[in-house]
Amino acid sequence: MTKKRPRTIYGRRLREARESYGFSQSDLGIATGLDESGAGGRVSRYETGAHQPKLGMQQLFADALALPLAYFYTEDDERSEE
Repeated sequence: MTKKRPRTIYGRRLREARESYGFSQSDLGIATGLDESGAGGRVSRYETGAHQPKLGMQQLFADALALPLAYFYTEDDERSEE
């Protein structure tokens, strides 16, 4: 099964951060308080850009991945590492 390519910068950054942290989609969702039964699906929809999480959820993802919220919106790969 091939992964859907993220349609948004937020989705791409979320996927990159999650994978670099070693989390599955379910792991990340559960770490932010999402219900276990749907956590992976919700994170998947955020990563592909099918849905955009509200700001509070975005902050929970940033906290779980130990990244600043701005990381998820920085187009430039080098600047995102600052």
